Amino acid sequence: MGCGNLFFTLVVTLSAALITYNILISANASLNQQFPDPSHSQSSSSSSVSRKNGLISSTKIISVDPIIKMPHDKYLSANNNNKKKKRLFHTAVTASDSVYNTWQCRIMYYWFKKFRDQPGSEMGGFTRILHSGKSDPFMDEIPTFVAQPLPSGMDQGYIVLNRPWAFVQWLQQADIKEDYILMAEPDHIIVKPIPNLSRDGLGAAFPFFYIEPKKYESLLRKFFPDEKGPITNIDPIGNSPVIVGKEALQKIAPTWMNVSLTMKKDPETDKAFGWVLEMYAYAVSSALHDVHNILYKEFMIQALSAEPYQISNTSTHCHN
Repeated sequence: MGCGNLFFTLVVTLSAALITYNILISANASLNQQFPDPSHSQSSSSSSVSRKNGLISSTKIISVDPIIKMPHDKYLSANNNNKKKKRLFHTAVTASDSVYNTWQCRIMYYWFKKFRDQPGSEMGGFTRILHSGKSDPFMDEIPTFVAQPLPSGMDQGYIVLNRPWAFVQWLQQADIKEDYILMAEPDHIIVKPIPNLSRDGLGAAFPFFYIEPKKYESLLRKFFPDEKGPITNIDPIGNSPVIVGKEALQKIAPTWMNVSLTMKKDPETDKAFGWVLEMYAYAVSSALHDVHNILYKEFMIQALSAEPYQISNTSTHCHN
């Protein structure tokens, strides 16, 4: 009987002590009024610090309430809103209706579709600008805009002069959703997803070693007057590959067409520039409208002039 009374007294004493302890702890603890959320790092996480080789590293241990937590769909939505909005560009390729050109376009469009939706891509729509003036059997396979060719004899046997004229028609008549344009060619093969490389009003272009404005300054001054600034304002580029703002290209394209035709009519310029005449015309026209370009060597590799190790360069976006 005495043992029973002693045991009962001990239980009451311990219970009273525990109650008193809990009251003291609760009175001094701060109330966390935030929901358990991984984004509240100060209130919902603790840090473990370790020292190794004289360096201090801190590892965050996130504690999430297993019952009250942000709904999964809202959490994903909040994260997605913080992601950078894509700046999509439309890929445009000019082509004739020759069998060879058609096969090139089919191959290029195949690889475009393969990489368009992969991570890192800002590739939007695609258009083959067919400057034959008539449709062909591949209209359903490749998104196509039919442009009219130059009047007979105006290209003087230089079919590439149809390119700027075809772009003028497409930009005037087509409903282009994207705010940027990638001008490409049928013999380009895309080898990885292409981001929008243009920045801050500047286009993005591949620099060609054989486009040398300084070397041909006396000729180019016929089309790029002194008041437009130094001849180095003309970038060593062609029209392709180039990513440029749609509004900028709408201004450049008519000038590009007229400068190309004027250069072709000038015997001295035609002889000096040969098959790259239309490339010089685009470079001049872009500079005339004060649209300058960031030059990316990794934009493209020209396989015939590249070293073997360059062909597998993982930073290259397309091959020519």
